[in-house]
Amino acid sequence: MVKQERYDAIVVGSGITGGWAAKELTERGLRTLVLEAGRSIDPENDYVMTTQAWELPFRGRRDRLRQERERPIQRECYACDEWSEKFFVRDDQNPYTTEDGKPFLWIRSRQVGGRSIVWGRQVYRLSDLDFEANARDGFGVDWPIRYADIEPWYDHVERFIGVSGQAEGLAQLPDSRFLPPMNLNCAEQHVRDSLMSHFGGERVLTIGRCAILTANHGGRRACHYCGTCERGCTTHSYFSSLAATLPAAALTGRMTLRPHSVVHSVIYDPASGRASGVRVIDAETQETLEFHGRLVFLCASALESTRILLHSASERWPDGLANSSGQLGHNLMDHTMGGGAQGYISGMDDKWIYGRRPNGIYLPRFRNISDQHPDFLRGYAYQGGGSRLSWERGNDMPGFGADFKHALRSPGPWRFRFYGFGECLPRESNQVALDPDRVDAWGIPVLNIQCEWSDNERAALNDMSIQAAEMLEAAGASEVSTFIEDNPPGLTIHEMGTARMGRDPATSVLNGWNQSWDIPNLFVTDGACMTSSANQNPSLTYMALTARAVDYAVKQIADGEL
Repeated sequence: MVKQERYDAIVVGSGITGGWAAKELTERGLRTLVLEAGRSIDPENDYVMTTQAWELPFRGRRDRLRQERERPIQRECYACDEWSEKFFVRDDQNPYTTEDGKPFLWIRSRQVGGRSIVWGRQVYRLSDLDFEANARDGFGVDWPIRYADIEPWYDHVERFIGVSGQAEGLAQLPDSRFLPPMNLNCAEQHVRDSLMSHFGGERVLTIGRCAILTANHGGRRACHYCGTCERGCTTHSYFSSLAATLPAAALTGRMTLRPHSVVHSVIYDPASGRASGVRVIDAETQETLEFHGRLVFLCASALESTRILLHSASERWPDGLANSSGQLGHNLMDHTMGGGAQGYISGMDDKWIYGRRPNGIYLPRFRNISDQHPDFLRGYAYQGGGSRLSWERGNDMPGFGADFKHALRSPGPWRFRFYGFGECLPRESNQVALDPDRVDAWGIPVLNIQCEWSDNERAALNDMSIQAAEMLEAAGASEVSTFIEDNPPGLTIHEMGTARMGRDPATSVLNGWNQSWDIPNLFVTDGACMTSSANQNPSLTYMALTARAVDYAVKQIADGEL
């Protein structure tokens, strides 16, 4: 085992939260090591945003036999296609296990930048409706913070990443610091106006709030609407750690970035009662290394950070490091998705869409804000949008010959789709643990994941479908059809919980600063820390919590506490 030099801080993971931890730590003067399990990314060669289907061996249709062998889980994500599958892990090297009848799809990326290379870029603030939810209805423990605690850190993050969107003044969805919004198209504007008229302002359709630049910002260029974001962005128009936070950290001269570094465990020093560093397996040489530091920030993604803590068990911590509460691994959450409806909007056949807007609509939560729904707790929101059908509609149309082909030269009708995303309640029975019988390609025990939807989530999905149809009918849509997809947990790729924040060390892993109750120099700031899931896309909250935690940690060092 080779011991390396000591750093002021060690950050595990280089994705959305790891990049933010690196930026904030280095800008505050700390020599910081960033460990990434995967390879480096070269945007000039790895980003293929302009590569066309006919330039690929399988014409964009994937090598299905190879994906079945190497990425049977990852291929369930829409972005894991022939262009971008290299940004997703190989499942044969990174396995995990589940219980019979309880599928969980764990979508993962291992490279510098992590999943920020392929994320959906939707960013929404949580409100006190979300931070107070557990205390109000009794599911889960109370969040140790409220909106006022995180609001300045939302501001801080948004000023740097650049968020385009429209202010709406809704209490349940606080406004961000916005760049100019992307425009709604004519069908979306029609539905927005109809809902305003029909529901009296209760249901507000707005443009999605996204971390995509609509104006040059911070040395990055405005989006030019090529619409292939999941293939990488050479203009850095969408936020990723590779495009923004890691370069900012590198500019300080205080960041050391080490790819191919699979973190095995956190090293615990029983004499001081603190973490002294991390143990790493070099993915290329299989050599075991040790890195030491004053602070350790786990930012490896919710389940990976928890896996590291579980695997850091010792005589002092037989059930996993920093697990005096017994809550490590419990309260796994993901958003439900797939309840909705679609229909056709008439009267706009003279209008067409230009460009490929990399964003859709958003309709914020309207359920269980003031009046309690009798069938379920918490709420849901919609994404989706309106579009005019193109020649691809011919895939599902009968006909052949010249007349058929000529008919497809004209655009089809306008179609509008509401697609719901709902909150998942924190339940102790939704959990992860180390599988004693299976290891990954680096000899580290894999996770066994036990997670399933409850009746509450299923009831919300059903209501999503009904209300989507009602709104489309209010907008005068025709041929309205509803759907409820049977998506397993994990596929929304918003896994949260398993090392939650709380007010009491007996019932939570972390305090209100993302700091371990048990080990004061250990912080967890990725999705593992979430006390409840809300229904909004969570990445903005992860970033804000990370920046806030670093600020606290640095002040603790200055005060002699760490």
